Amino acid sequence: MKPLLLLVFCLISLPVMFYLSEHRSMSSVVWLQGISVTLHQEDSRTPNKQTDKFIGGLLSPSFDEESCLSRYRSALLRKESPHLPSSYLIERLRKYEELHKKCGPNTPLYHKSIIQLNLGQSIELMDCNYLVWTPFNGLGNRMLTIASAFLYAVLTNRILLIHQTVDMVDLFCEPFPDSTWILPSDFPIKNLTKLYQGSETSYGNMLKNKQIKDDVNVPSNSLPAYVYLHLEHDYQHLDKLFFCEKNQVVLQKINWLLLQSDIYFLPGLFLVPQFEDELRWMFPAKETVFHHLGRYLFHPTNTVWGMITRYHTAYLAGSDERIGIQVRVFSRYPISAEDYLKQILMCSQQESLLPEININGTLNPTKSTKKSKAVLITSLYPEYSEKLKSMYYEHTTVTGETVSVNQPTHEVQQQTEKQFHNQKALAEMYLLSYCDVLITTGWSTFGYIGQGLAGLKPWILLTPRDQKPAVPPCTRAVSMEPCFQVPPTYDCRAKKNADLGALVRHVTHCEDVEQGIKLVD
Repeated sequence: MKPLLLLVFCLISLPVMFYLSEHRSMSSVVWLQGISVTLHQEDSRTPNKQTDKFIGGLLSPSFDEESCLSRYRSALLRKESPHLPSSYLIERLRKYEELHKKCGPNTPLYHKSIIQLNLGQSIELMDCNYLVWTPFNGLGNRMLTIASAFLYAVLTNRILLIHQTVDMVDLFCEPFPDSTWILPSDFPIKNLTKLYQGSETSYGNMLKNKQIKDDVNVPSNSLPAYVYLHLEHDYQHLDKLFFCEKNQVVLQKINWLLLQSDIYFLPGLFLVPQFEDELRWMFPAKETVFHHLGRYLFHPTNTVWGMITRYHTAYLAGSDERIGIQVRVFSRYPISAEDYLKQILMCSQQESLLPEININGTLNPTKSTKKSKAVLITSLYPEYSEKLKSMYYEHTTVTGETVSVNQPTHEVQQQTEKQFHNQKALAEMYLLSYCDVLITTGWSTFGYIGQGLAGLKPWILLTPRDQKPAVPPCTRAVSMEPCFQVPPTYDCRAKKNADLGALVRHVTHCEDVEQGIKLVD
């Protein structure tokens, strides 16, 4: 009987053991007849003051706190995030930091790779491979593409280096201990910001001109020393083959990759089969990808942190609730400030985000409350905050709540090429991320950053039509992840066009961009 009972137990246990093997990203110890199985789980650890400081182990404790005050203090201004990073993600980040220290600028291995780069041809597989990011478009776009590039670097064991132009100076602290992510100024390839879709060294053009074969067996010494990856909104079919597994095998044999992008291409990495396991273990909750990577990578310098904390202390910290409203009007979807404010108010009333006003000036004592709400508006224009401020100054609210309306800047025009403009933009993104509730503008990367850092699902203002407010005015995001606004439409496995928003269960279409895709749980 005993062998029979043992056989029955094993058969019953198989599904459980299979489940555990399929859910490696859980972090608890499960006991099966004396056998312990350690798993990585995103939410099994209870945060305390120390894990709050290091965001559940996301941040390395190796930095001098005074050199970058925001690194360990920023998370303390937000409500505690329910989304702790997985143990596997923390492990991979520490390994990346070791690799970056070993291969970063001014190391012997970096100089060895530069020699091969100067020769103009791959000679051998090097100990260290690199991904060079170059800036393009606004700061929100840049941050989204840096996060995308970093994840790609981690997945492919590359070192991420940032080409820092003058408008990027004094924005972010170094994210990796004992090294730098800034590309040295003597980098031999010049005019990095002049790369474009038709560049001769772009991967798409090299495929077109048969300078590179999309053959997994291609020898590394037949490949160029570097390739430019053009992943901007205007990229073409051959550029988009970057998201195909066969092409990734070829790219991994090239020592240096140069990247320019203005789109959050990160969700496309979840469509590449060879990355599936690593991504599943790193991010058991798919909608937390930018939430974790953004808080790991982007730490405002002390200059920007001073702007953030001064404004937060003066205008936001004392309120019971903070409501962020991010307003962006696109020239392709024109609407007057008056009509767009109507849409914002329709959204806030529909979702009970802002208290209604008493037109007759009377207050219902049974509904009276001493609670206060601070509204933070970020916009290039002052009209929205001025009108909202007047509304709550001239009328009481039906609930008796007091409402203050605040707007740090109104620059009128986006001036990405100016450093101070970018510093103020970064400060406002972070102020948005300290709000309890968010209303954001569809299509806006500025809003994507705020919601991702905050870990909130915003109410998204839908695109106006015919210069009139959208109906319905807004919709709740299904995930806090940013939108990949211009994804590929080619199914690499089926070798035909397909709806990639319906191809994988954790990828769906965006609420604000019909053809876009985003990660969702």
